[in-house]
Amino acid sequence: MAKSRDDKTDLSVLFIGNSYTARNELPGLIAKMAAVKGKRIDHKLISAGGASLRRHWNAASARKEIANGRYDFVVLQEQSTLPIKNAERFYENVRLFDEAVKAAGTKTMLYMTWARQNASESQKALTSAYTAIGRELEAIVVPVGAAWEKHLAKHLEPVLHDRDQSHPTLAGSFLAACVFIGTLFGENPVGYDCEVDGLDKEDRLRLEKTAWQVCRPRK
Repeated sequence: MAKSRDDKTDLSVLFIGNSYTARNELPGLIAKMAAVKGKRIDHKLISAGGASLRRHWNAASARKEIANGRYDFVVLQEQSTLPIKNAERFYENVRLFDEAVKAAGTKTMLYMTWARQNASESQKALTSAYTAIGRELEAIVVPVGAAWEKHLAKHLEPVLHDRDQSHPTLAGSFLAACVFIGTLFGENPVGYDCEVDGLDKEDRLRLEKTAWQVCRPRK
């Protein structure tokens, strides 16, 4: 089905995930950053608390939305620990969605999430799992977890994990948004800086620079 979009919309993106995507309204934050450069992102989020991709697949609403064929990208965010505990199950879930995404003439993006604060060593498994299935399906991997790892290795502030040691603070979501900007447009998110209540300019700049170190195109 051909995409039917407003001509002023540069990108149309469907996000499928859980609270890791919904917290701090990540899709809207990405769109707000893009607007600084005059780019418009039309976005929709299908989210359920703690949901895995398999749960979304079985619920069918995400599949129906993909079949509309009006999106440039479909972003898949898996339940945060599944790629660590059962990578094969994670791969199966992504393959199901990727087939539907390709059938709709759309492109799959994989939102690589981060390790829990009390299990930082598990980032290696997360990164490996997302990278492997991304390579297999020729999907775009958005390396948010890798950016978190880089920031946490050097900085105590701003804090990325919320009090539950799992979900993102506003700073954590802002770093995720910066990685999405760098991945979507191939441009340094430093140039996309926008005011965000609760984050000062120094913190934003630090996070923007970290994101670009991870997602900038390699020569």
